[in-house]
Amino acid sequence: MNEKKKSAYRLKREARGHICSCCKAETEFNWTCRCGFQICQNCMEENFWGMSCNGITWQCPDCGGQNGFGNQ
Repeated sequence: MNEKKKSAYRLKREARGHICSCCKAETEFNWTCRCGFQICQNCMEENFWGMSCNGITWQCPDCGGQNGFGNQ
């Protein structure tokens, strides 16, 4: 079998899990900032008005970094 080895970054990310920084719920997918802040889709929808002004990027409330939605 031709299995790919996972990078250290991916292993560390998997170990961290997907726990929303806002509601503390464990989810299958979170929007994640480079600083480690994670937000689930439900919390993102509730707080979208304060995190994005153009629908293309969102601003991390912890570090102020700009992150894309992947729709560019």
